[in-house]
Amino acid sequence: MLALIGTVAIVALFGLIITKRLSPLVALIVVPIVAALLAGFGLTTGKYVVHGVQNIGPVAGMFVFAILFFGILTDAGMLDPIINGVLRVVGCHPTRIVMGSALLALLIHLDGSGAVTFLVTLPAMLPLYTRLGIDKRILACVTSMAAGVNFLPWVGPMLRASAALHIPGTAIFYPMISAQIVGLIFVFGTAYMLGKREEQRLGLDRASAVAVAVTPRELTPQEQVLRRPGRFWINLALTLIVLVTLVSGMVDPMVMFMIGTVAALIINYPDVRQQRERIDAHARAALMMASVLLAAGAFTGIMSGTGMLTAMAQLLVQHVPVEHARHMPLVLGLVSMPLSLLFDPDSFYFGILPVLAESGKLLGVPPIQMAQAALLGQMTTGFPVSPLTPATFLIVGLTGVELAEHQKFTIPFLFAATVIMVFTAVLVGVFPL
Repeated sequence: MLALIGTVAIVALFGLIITKRLSPLVALIVVPIVAALLAGFGLTTGKYVVHGVQNIGPVAGMFVFAILFFGILTDAGMLDPIINGVLRVVGCHPTRIVMGSALLALLIHLDGSGAVTFLVTLPAMLPLYTRLGIDKRILACVTSMAAGVNFLPWVGPMLRASAALHIPGTAIFYPMISAQIVGLIFVFGTAYMLGKREEQRLGLDRASAVAVAVTPRELTPQEQVLRRPGRFWINLALTLIVLVTLVSGMVDPMVMFMIGTVAALIINYPDVRQQRERIDAHARAALMMASVLLAAGAFTGIMSGTGMLTAMAQLLVQHVPVEHARHMPLVLGLVSMPLSLLFDPDSFYFGILPVLAESGKLLGVPPIQMAQAALLGQMTTGFPVSPLTPATFLIVGLTGVELAEHQKFTIPFLFAATVIMVFTAVLVGVFPL
């Protein structure tokens, strides 16, 4: 019964969000609560909500202060010289801009944090897309692909798989390097193709490229009042300090953004009234997305705490024919990305993967192959579009793209990346066909 209710809840959530019958905030709260009540959990549902919100709290806090931090520095004009400088280099060539977005996301994601990757890459590149009229869905897509394919031994899914199956992360990762390289080639090939398509759509030639590149952005009177051009270098230094600290992992991201926000306010707007105005100016965007993140925490808390996710997993593994056991890694690899839409990383890697690995082991399939197959998509290429991860809402919040539009546009490319990596893994002998 739990498995059935959980499945219906997941399907209902996706249906309501994709068809836009309910906003993500409402759907993420209403659907799991109704499911829990139907399952007979009654008032105890509340404790699962609290547990889920507690887990997501630091990410929501990080997002709020990140919005304030980047918003204040944008108001102060720190990005203006950078944008104009980049435009002078790339002109209005969407191909270069889109591929640059993918490269930046790939480099930032070396720390293994999807949230940090999107918080750094998207605000940095979004003004270029806005300035030139490039489809913002492309920015969301290529950054998602670059971060998703970049699964390293210290990223969350890899650490979970290693801990769940008691296999060193490096042992899981090294055989998959060739598959990852092919996946990255696909990412940048896709970025090139999308950029070329935008060039044709926008009708940009060399003459218009020069015109756009040398034309500075005209500021409104309100923007000119807020600009602090004389503080560009100190603002840039502050930004680099915050980003380097984030990537190094020396300080919790939420704490670093809190400190950065305070410093940005003091440096650029020392007057208390100005500080209040800058916070008010960005509070709406911060509150809107923070509320969605907390709602996502409530959803995962209920689905995990009630045991619905575990019941769904147990039901899933009961239908594996013995004669097809050797194909389990291939099948898991192919469905791993879509499974990110159904299971959060903890419930999959600690609940489902051990059962799948043990079942495969009994049928002669090494557990490491099941881990490798899962990591080719489950919360790697899948996490930037899953409503079960805060990163998805960071992407749509920072780019201003609707969740449904982001999923419709990006999922085919992410799934294609997984399929290509799976068959590359088969070709190089990571697991059998």
